[in-house]
This record gives sequence, C-alpha cells and structure tokens, in this order.
Amino acid sequence: MKAAQKIRITNCLRAIRNAWHFYYALILVFKVVCGSIGIALLTP
Repeated sequence: MKAAQKIRITNCLRAIRNAWHFYYALILVFKVVCGSIGIALLTP
C-alpha cells in the first residue's frame, strides 16, 4: 500500500469518526432541549 493511499484511508476514518461525534453531540443536545421543554410544560 502506498503512503498516499494510507493517508487517504486515515483521513476517511477521521471524517467518519468526526461525523459520529457530531451525531452523538446532536442527539445529546436534542435530548437536553426536549427535556427542558418537557419540564417547562409540566410545571404550572
């Protein structure tokens, strides 16, 4: 395997890993926002 191919694969994996982190962060923010909206609706 050439060095350029190895770098390309590594960059691809890094992008996938960053995408997963972004996805989980987005879900976490969504849960927090929905939770606080739910609490606000439940409190009189």
